[in-house]
Amino acid sequence: MENSHPGRTAAELEALEDATLAPYAYRSLGATRRFLIDDAGRTLAYRTAYQRDRDRLLHSLSFRRLKNKTQVYVPYEGDHHRTRLTHTLEVAQVGRTIARALGLNEDLVEAIALGHDLGQPPFGAAGHEVLEVLMSGQEKVEEIDEGALAASGGFRSNYQSLRVADRLEQRYDHPGLNLSDPVREGIWKCGELDDEISYPDWVEEGLEPDEPPSLEAQTVTVADRLARIAHDLEDGIRAGEVALEAAERLDLGAAVVHKLGDRYTHLTSRFRRQNSLIRGMIHVLVSDVIVHSWELLMAWRLEWSESPEAEDVNRPPEPQRFERGTVGFSEAVGRFVDEIEAFVETQVYRSFAVSRMHARGRSFVKGLFAAYYRDPLQLDDYVLFRSRSAAGGSYLRDLSGADLQKELADRYHDNPAFVRVVADHVAGMSDSYAVKEYERLYLPFPEPESR
Repeated sequence: MENSHPGRTAAELEALEDATLAPYAYRSLGATRRFLIDDAGRTLAYRTAYQRDRDRLLHSLSFRRLKNKTQVYVPYEGDHHRTRLTHTLEVAQVGRTIARALGLNEDLVEAIALGHDLGQPPFGAAGHEVLEVLMSGQEKVEEIDEGALAASGGFRSNYQSLRVADRLEQRYDHPGLNLSDPVREGIWKCGELDDEISYPDWVEEGLEPDEPPSLEAQTVTVADRLARIAHDLEDGIRAGEVALEAAERLDLGAAVVHKLGDRYTHLTSRFRRQNSLIRGMIHVLVSDVIVHSWELLMAWRLEWSESPEAEDVNRPPEPQRFERGTVGFSEAVGRFVDEIEAFVETQVYRSFAVSRMHARGRSFVKGLFAAYYRDPLQLDDYVLFRSRSAAGGSYLRDLSGADLQKELADRYHDNPAFVRVVADHVAGMSDSYAVKEYERLYLPFPEPESR
């Protein structure tokens, strides 16, 4: 009997998931979220929970800003450098490939991947390092009290990414994007958890801090590492920081060159050889993750099917948790990965060009943080409204003279809640916006803006 509606409904897609996904995969059916979604007026439900989450992330402002955030090289100094946005899309693509091969939920993997870097500040590792040091009170910033900094809860990109998704995005009648809990937890657990980090307004509901990440979250973690090392290496070669011959001498590079044989050595174009080498490396790494992880999961599946608790040998009654690294590299290929990471660290991240950009990024982020703290009236109106909500009291632009100074002393300076607002604002900036803001705040005669 044919459907009376066009296409597949969400219920039919959920049934298809249940029939085709591996027993250890997360299903969309039953995925919980904080706020009820109002579908009034919609004639057809055609998205599963994780498809909806993917769309919410894709259409968010913070996701759009990733296009102008540094991965390794600042995006405005070249058309072909990877940005946080292209890196995020590559992580999602690699993650979906691994998930499909392992029978995991591709939509959940994609949603986690799209959200995992939302909290990354401008200027890549430089911006992250500054905020991490400042927000822990380890570094003095002009007259800012270290105690207020330390009491603000610290800074870590995976925590900040979840804060963006849960609190800072404002598209609905409630704070945040209202993502389903498996996506929220996956975004958080793509990085390390730290008891020293204590973000304010932290939404614990729906998170399982004592449980290992889902297999889908583990897939994003390994896809992130894989994409980062391979593509940062490629960007280093393209930028002239790394000689192609040096990359060929890496253990994994040499293995790829040997495997390809004449198909590689007969290539006369260095550009094509570079592409062939990186492509071959990624193929080896992805294949190893799939084969190694599949063996571990099949061993579990056999053990489960033979256990007396297995009423349904096809799927346990609850989603299963596996220790970190279940989706990961084999020991042999893991050594290849370690070698590439160490090589990229010294040859790319510590190169003259990247070190120079790193130092500039640190100065920009630290300068912006100090300027906003010193004079909150330099903040945009919408940030001041957010500050008033966090710190209480009056809207600062309504005050003047002694009243303004008293409000700043009582509710802003040395207030961890205001420090957090400043950190949120700086972390959310794109590189280009941060540079323009720095010029407006510190240069005596900044370049006029084009109209």
